[in-house]
This record gives sequence, C-alpha cells and structure tokens, in this order.
Amino acid sequence: MLSLLVWIPLSSAILIAFWPGKVDAARCRSVGLVIASVLFVLTLVLAFEFDPSNPHIQLTEYIPWISSIGLSYHLGVDGLSFPLIFLNSLLTLIVIYSSSKTIERSRFYYALLLILNSGVVGAFLSQNLLLFFLFFELEIIPLYFLIAIWGGTNRGYAAMKFLLYTALSGILILVSFLGLGWLSGLSTFDYEPLRSHSLPLSTQLLLLAPLLIGLGIKIPIFPFHTWLPDAHVEASTPVSVVLAGILLKLGTYGLLRFGVGLFFDAWVFIAPWLAILAAISALYGACCAIIQKDMKKVVAYSSIAHMAYILLAAAAATKLSLTAATFQMVSHGLISAMLFLLVGTVYKKTGSRDVDYLRGLLNPQRGLPITGSLMILGVMASAGIPGMVGFIAEFLVFRGSFPIFPVPTLLCLIGSGLTAVYFLLMVNRVFFGRLTSELSELPRVLWSERLPALVLAICIVVLGIQPHWMVRWNEAQVGVLLTGQSEVAVIMPN
Repeated sequence: MLSLLVWIPLSSAILIAFWPGKVDAARCRSVGLVIASVLFVLTLVLAFEFDPSNPHIQLTEYIPWISSIGLSYHLGVDGLSFPLIFLNSLLTLIVIYSSSKTIERSRFYYALLLILNSGVVGAFLSQNLLLFFLFFELEIIPLYFLIAIWGGTNRGYAAMKFLLYTALSGILILVSFLGLGWLSGLSTFDYEPLRSHSLPLSTQLLLLAPLLIGLGIKIPIFPFHTWLPDAHVEASTPVSVVLAGILLKLGTYGLLRFGVGLFFDAWVFIAPWLAILAAISALYGACCAIIQKDMKKVVAYSSIAHMAYILLAAAAATKLSLTAATFQMVSHGLISAMLFLLVGTVYKKTGSRDVDYLRGLLNPQRGLPITGSLMILGVMASAGIPGMVGFIAEFLVFRGSFPIFPVPTLLCLIGSGLTAVYFLLMVNRVFFGRLTSELSELPRVLWSERLPALVLAICIVVLGIQPHWMVRWNEAQVGVLLTGQSEVAVIMPN
C-alpha cells in the first residue's frame, strides 16, 4: 500500500514524459487527473487500514538496500504522517485539476507534478533518515523547473534562489543525520533504533543546530525566509498552491519527527529560544504582509507568520501543543491553498494583483461576487474566526503553548490579531467600493474554475465545526514522541 503511493506517481511521471508520439495538453491533464484520483482513492483506503488508536508505526515495509552505509527502504505511517499524506493527495488532485488545459510543455509539466507528489509522500513515509533525505532532495528539482519554466517575469531569479536555499537546507540536514549515525555508533540509519539510543546533551546540541537551520530554511522561519515571497510571486497559481499547501510542511514535519523525536533533551534546552524566534517570525511576517501591494505577497508573508505558530507549538512540546502543531499544518495547508487559488482567479480575470488598482470586485452583476465571497471566507478562516479550521488550530496551539511560554504565546497572539488587519485591508481595497471602468467587462468565472476553492472551503468549515475528525488521527502518536524522555514531567502540566 505505501509503496504504491510512492511508486505510482513516479512511474506514471516517467511514462508521461517518455510516451512515444505527440500528446496534447488536454490529454496529459486528463491522464494526470486519473493518476491523482487513483492516489487519492488509495489514501482513502489507507485511512480505513490505519488504526488511529495505535501510537506506533503501522503498515511497515522493509527491504535492506545498502547495508554498508545503513540505508534501507523502510516505509511506515503513523498519526503524525497520515494527515499530511492525505493533504498531499488532496492538493495534488486540486493542483492538476486547476492547471490550464493548454499549458505549454504539458508532458514535462505533469511529470514534474507527479514526481513532486512522490518525493513528498516518500519523505512522510520514510522510517530511515537517509531515505528521508533522498526523498527530501527529490522534490527540489521538480519545483525548480516548475518555477523556472512556467513562472513569471523574474522566474529565473526566484527559481535559482529557491534552489540555492533548499540545497543548503538539504546539506545541513544531511550533516546532522550523518553526525547522528556516526556518533551513535549504530550500523543503521533507521529511525527507531536511533531514537532509542541516548546521547549526551552536548552531542545532541551539536547535531540539532544544523538540523534546525536546515528545517528552518524549508519552513521558512525568519531570517531564512527571503526565498519564499519571490518563489510565490513568480510561480504559477498551481505551483504556489502545492508550495504553500504541502511542501513547507516538510520542514515542520521534520521538526516534530527528528527535532523532538531524536534530540529531545537538546530540544527542551533550546526551546525558550525557539519560542522567541517563533514570536519574532510571526510578528515580522504579519507586519510585512500589511505593507504589501501584491495580493500574492500578502498571502506569502501570511504563510511565514502562520508557520511560526507551528514552531511555537513544537517548542512547547506538550501533548496538546504537538497535536495542535499537526492540526495547524493541515489548517494552513487548506487555507493557504484556497487563498492562492482565489488570488490566481482574480489575476486570470483582471490581469492584476495590485491592491491599489483593483476595486469593487464583489459587484454582483459585473464583478467576481462568488470569488470575492470565497476570499472573504478564506481570510476569515486565516484570521481565526470561530467555526472554521483556522480558529480551532490556533486555539489549540496557543492553549498548549501558553503554560510553557506565556510571553512568546502572547506575542504570537498579537500576530494572529494582525492577520485580520492585513487581510481586511486587502479585501476592502480589492472587493469593496465602486467597480472601476477598466474592470467593468470581466470574463465570467465558470463553476468548474470555482470547484477547487469550493472543495477547500467545505473542508475548512467541516473541520472547524468537527475538529475531532482531524485530532483523532494523531492524539496517540504525539504521546510517543514524549514517552520515555526524562523532561516530560517537567514540561507537561498535569
């Protein structure tokens, strides 16, 4: 089952790329949709096979690969990885559906999207550190080409900046993993044996430092964030969706799986500094979002702020905060994907994302009323309005973090309050007011174009009303990250 999720998209990508003869863009899109639908169905089947009450790795697959260096093909799924695998399958289907039927170099485009899917799901399933690194690196090249070929005017600069930052991120993560394998004295890089092996605090700190910087670049956390706004602005709408919705989660997933799971003593030692960094990143992202004139940059800087809440929750390292961190990952994935889709619709119909140029798009006769209504719902969810997934995710983050780090949590709460400021400024300027004469003859938005945002809106509302449907998947698993660690009793309130 797990290997199918990894190898179906990878083999399909190779098949699409090298299929003999000419294949038009519409047919490539149809084939991509079929493959993405199969992957989504497989993920649903996996949900029925998965037992949320079992806190351990399930459905494991193990094949020795290169024993001399400790590399094995070891896959498994647990409550930490399954919600992100589901999110990956859903967003891949939405991204392919949202792609243009007339896109140039379509075979290469859809092959890259499927390779991206394979790399992400492989990273989430990997139970061997070197295998995780291989899949982590696999997603870099497809995303580089997706930005460099189908991006905007400055796509070359944005793609190269992304490549350099992410390559440095991978190098630092590999250094940490290799150091752990060497200093532990074990002959394997499998996750569980390394996790059960105790190392001195000084050694853990030495190994955790490059890991944190590497994952901090991927998340991204201030001051390693500068590649993200450029990448979002230049990337096409579908690529922005997959970048914000799922690829950033590789960084936060790594924090929980490897930072908390492998170096817990060192994690507790530096946790106060991580909480302060989360507060700085949240406030910085929110303040930068307020002054942006490009709708895409507003959403991009909003991502920096909201991803910082996950770092705060991980730093607190209580059972509630770690549950909240996973919830916030899914929440941010759904909301940011929806917002980027809607910004893409506005740009497609108006030719602009400038908040100083756009006006009155909520006009019911000549504007984009349904797109505007969905945008209002999306920004309300991001701002934490009750009844939507953003509210319960942030509430759990702050509730789990406040007893441990009250001041950084209050600062992040201010950042959360600023979300309403910058998104209301954007919505008020773009969708309210009198529709200008330059925007009076906008093309109609078809229901087929609205469908992806509508699906995400339903998920946002349903999980906001019934959060247990999400929380139940990883409640048992986060306890395992804390089990057997000497500091648990200190940091976890009764």
